[in-house]
Amino acid sequence: MIIRRRLTVGVGILLATLTAGLGSALPAAADETPTKAAPKVELVLDVSGSMRTRDIDGQSRMTAAKQAFNEVLDSVPEQVQLGIRTLGADYPGDDRKVGCKDTKQLYPVGPLDRTEAKTAVATLAPTGWTPIGPALLGAADDLDGGDSTRRIVLISDGEDTCGPLDPCEVARDIAARGIHLVIDTLGLVPNAKIRKQLTCIAEATGGTYTAVQHTDQLSGRVKQLVDRAAEPVVTPVATEGAGSCTDAPQLKPGLYTDREKFAEHRWYRVNVLPGQELRASVSVFADRAVNNDYGMLLRAVTVHGREIVRGSESGTGRTDAISSGLRYPKPDEDTDGDVKPAAETVCLQVSNSFSAPASVKTAPGMPVELTVDVVDAPDAAADPAAFGLGRGWWLLGVLVLTGLIAGLLTGWISRWRIAVWRTNR
Repeated sequence: MIIRRRLTVGVGILLATLTAGLGSALPAAADETPTKAAPKVELVLDVSGSMRTRDIDGQSRMTAAKQAFNEVLDSVPEQVQLGIRTLGADYPGDDRKVGCKDTKQLYPVGPLDRTEAKTAVATLAPTGWTPIGPALLGAADDLDGGDSTRRIVLISDGEDTCGPLDPCEVARDIAARGIHLVIDTLGLVPNAKIRKQLTCIAEATGGTYTAVQHTDQLSGRVKQLVDRAAEPVVTPVATEGAGSCTDAPQLKPGLYTDREKFAEHRWYRVNVLPGQELRASVSVFADRAVNNDYGMLLRAVTVHGREIVRGSESGTGRTDAISSGLRYPKPDEDTDGDVKPAAETVCLQVSNSFSAPASVKTAPGMPVELTVDVVDAPDAAADPAAFGLGRGWWLLGVLVLTGLIAGLLTGWISRWRIAVWRTNR
């Protein structure tokens, strides 16, 4: 009896201790829930001398930009960390070397003090050169660090005046860093050369170019781009494909980015269990001038080099992106309950046949976006992917069987016709 009582008391104390421990642990676990990093945006404003021109709603381009900035600053979402950088705001002289360094951060990227930011913008006056390339490099450094989404919004009324540093090449170099920084551009002058340069800058990083000629258009578009930075997006993971399957990086389901030179082959590896289906797609973005004839190939291959399935695409006209995909269902296996099925390593090969004029730089390579997904394989045998028609030998077998039947029928009909001819002769 005494033993039972002691046992009951002991169990009660143990339960009380566990309950207290769980009660104290739960709030701690809640406190440790990871929070998503705040998105970062930097507005880069051209303050060169040409911004004095009065051709936007009867006022100067600079006045229109200031008015638009004030409206944007009033509506920036609380979770967005915003900064402002200028180019051509300080040096009014003719020394090219000095003028092409004229870029500075007007307001640091961080939690926004609207009054302070507006005060800083109010002090700006059209001054000097148009060093777009150095300004983009400075803005990329301003946004560096962390895992948050990052966006540069460039507002300019002219071409870069600080060559040979090509701002389009600068944008490609920024994209090649793999920091997932998007550059959107807005042009205040409907000029073909300006549009071409600003479009190239935007396309190099997956951004957009917009021509604006009114103050409300400018403020509306900048607001839209800042709000877009606050929207949840899937952030691609930067990876680097190898020259062979043996050295290829192992990928899990997700979205990946890479760079591929003209006519290059890149390899990646994915594990697929029996009863699963690999679904992969790839897009190559022509972020520079390319020749009209192009093509790309996505192949799934075994580690021994046997092709499983492929997807390809080609064309003969100018394109900004070319995509292809494939599906590979791995049949389920009958195994004992205690035996864990082994995964098959599938090698993914991404190739392209882009070419370009000799004047076009091949480095860094063109942007590549690779999506990998592994799902349960389809149960219905009617699914075309389940037949493995892309493996090649199935199609070859069908063609051989069709040819055999056609040959037998043709021979039988010929012999019948000869027999009839002899009988009626």
